[in-house]
Amino acid sequence: MKKLFFTAMAVLAFGLANAQSQVSKGSWLIEANTGFGEKVGNTSMGLWSENGQTDYNIGAEAGYFVDDKLALKFGLGFGETSFYDDAFGEYYSANSFAYKLGLKYYAAGKFPLELSYNGVNYEDFDENPSYLGLQGGYAIFLNKNVSIEPGIRYNVSLNDDYYDDVFQLNIGFALHF
Repeated sequence: MKKLFFTAMAVLAFGLANAQSQVSKGSWLIEANTGFGEKVGNTSMGLWSENGQTDYNIGAEAGYFVDDKLALKFGLGFGETSFYDDAFGEYYSANSFAYKLGLKYYAAGKFPLELSYNGVNYEDFDENPSYLGLQGGYAIFLNKNVSIEPGIRYNVSLNDDYYDDVFQLNIGFALHF
């Protein structure tokens, strides 16, 4: 019985040590996210179509762990919105370029919490949105280098005259190096 107990403790200790190494100081993180909910011109991957308007977005994020469990992140995204204007009988499209800078902390090594500034530059728009994003979720580590991270995100608009706060659900896919 004693041998079984020590074996179980060794396996548990190895598992915890292995889980911590994925989010340790000096390691890298590369993420691709899917976004569900209202789009804000972001760094996720997505395709939306509603009421004759089609939007797509392609983006990714990277992070560097400046301390154990704490990563400094940045992200870039490109998107396009296309719609048909019934009044003029023409199709229109506008491109967007999104950017993100933030911090991601893995509480207990499994619960990613993120605070980030994200903005977007829409082609030919006079005013472009920017948001302060708060996100929380759970990291499911499939192995030492791959995790799936479902999460909830709330984006607080920093220019209320033009844009509203936005709530989103997302699923992130991350590579850890």
